[in-house]
Amino acid sequence: MRTPALTRRDFVGHTIGVAALAALAQPASLFSAQPDAEAGRPRAIRLGGPAFVKADDPEAFAQAHRKLGYSAAYCPGIAVKDSDRIKALAEACARHDVVIAEVGRWVNLLDADADKRKQNLDTVIDGLALAEAVGARCCVDIAGSFNPKIWYGPHPDNFTPKFFDAVVENARKIIDAVKPKRAKFCYEMMGWALPDSPDSYLKMIRAVDHEAFGVHLDPCNLVNSPERFYRNTDLLNECFDKLGRWIASCHAKDLTWDVEMNVHFREIVAGQGSLDYTTYLKRLAQLPQSPPLMLEHLSKAEEYDAARRHILETGRQAGLSFA
Repeated sequence: MRTPALTRRDFVGHTIGVAALAALAQPASLFSAQPDAEAGRPRAIRLGGPAFVKADDPEAFAQAHRKLGYSAAYCPGIAVKDSDRIKALAEACARHDVVIAEVGRWVNLLDADADKRKQNLDTVIDGLALAEAVGARCCVDIAGSFNPKIWYGPHPDNFTPKFFDAVVENARKIIDAVKPKRAKFCYEMMGWALPDSPDSYLKMIRAVDHEAFGVHLDPCNLVNSPERFYRNTDLLNECFDKLGRWIASCHAKDLTWDVEMNVHFREIVAGQGSLDYTTYLKRLAQLPQSPPLMLEHLSKAEEYDAARRHILETGRQAGLSFA
């Protein structure tokens, strides 16, 4: 269920009381322009994913994630005006060292209908306000699509200057409406809409020109050609080389190639595909801001368990640790 849109005045009034608690969930200097003195030493990776538990009890919510070996969680469904629940969730997660990785707001910011487009913009503003209030690392959405039928679908104009200018303007509007101090606003990378590469994301960062605009890394979403599929190690290194300092949160999944008469990549359980998780984890552990790595897009708890075990084992074999 969609939470109500929030004005800037409402946001200040409802979040000032929980700001100090939210700060417990992440350090204030997460996204400094320069890495700190220990940037070369691997950090403990924060792995997270769905815990398949109701979020009515914040203590049980945090404990369920810890029981699975997670130190990061998706933000549960909660209204940004519900300051008591936000406070309780922030406190429980801080006690158990569980970071709220991201608030997802999956809507089309470029919807062809003007009223729907405005509604979607308000939904994402609400999401960033919630991320700021609860201490989440980011609020994330895709940049949008000009496809009139599928909100995330392909369209030839998704790579045009018109598209780029519109998503830059939207990012600025969203950030200016909330003025977050901790949470970042991010676009998730896509294979058929900008940002579709490290370079296009870097160009977008420079155009938005705001410290509250971050990067959401999902390397599987960038694999849209055989070359990127076979050379995904190079793709991962390029992402971290060019975007590392801005990464707020990451997604974990895997890809396989179903061989037929055209190119067809399919998402599968991490460890059952071709993504170079050793490189992914090593590069992630080098980032001083310790972005969470969040499992997604699996259909049942058993699949998440298999993906979790693969990532933990791969990391340990590489000499890495998990928070």
